[in-house]
Amino acid sequence: MRQSSGLSLAGLGFSIFLGLAALGYLLGQAAVQVKEYERTVTAKGLSEREYPADVVIWPVAFTVTGDDLGQLYGELDATGRRVRAFLEQAGIPATEITLSTPTLTDKLAQAWGEAPRAGFRYVATRTVTVYSPQVEAVRAAMSGLVELGKEGVAFTGDAYQNPVEYLFTRLNEVKPDMIEEATRNAREVAQKFAEDSDSRLGKIRQAAQGQFSIEPRDTNNPHIKKVRVVSTVEYYLSD
Repeated sequence: MRQSSGLSLAGLGFSIFLGLAALGYLLGQAAVQVKEYERTVTAKGLSEREYPADVVIWPVAFTVTGDDLGQLYGELDATGRRVRAFLEQAGIPATEITLSTPTLTDKLAQAWGEAPRAGFRYVATRTVTVYSPQVEAVRAAMSGLVELGKEGVAFTGDAYQNPVEYLFTRLNEVKPDMIEEATRNAREVAQKFAEDSDSRLGKIRQAAQGQFSIEPRDTNNPHIKKVRVVSTVEYYLSD
């Protein structure tokens, strides 16, 4: 009876040993598989394209001087009408042209001490702003603005005070294709790395889409926009 109990205990112990051994083997295999799946490669893919700007904002500032306020404001209105008429003749609709409230400076009020009196008392400035999707028509009008200058219109401001802005507003239209291209380029880079390391490229572990940037192509062509995005994709590797 005692011998039978001893054999039973031995069998039980052996079974437990086999179970633990099998469990250890399975856990070891799982650890190997997990370790294999931890092998990854991260690649960046670029998509960069050029598009023409589709909106232009063009501020045209002009100045009128004089000593009589009534006459000064009359000249401001007349000059504003001339500038507006010039723009409309250039093909820019009236609805895309706005005229700002004049700003007035009194030179006499700014005189200090024995400073010499200016040749005129008042300086008034007004700005005509064009906001238009007709970029090429506006650019053509810019080159023709010198004709109004020859007729006596005193334009003021420069690239810093009255900068011309070119906008690209169709980003949502081009986003899907550019993201697809950037992701495809990232996979090509990762695939090349996998081949060079005698590995196989697996599924995507995680991906991050970079921010889109829109910049002028160069300083001489601000109306041509360079749109750029970089996607970062991490892939699994296996032998």
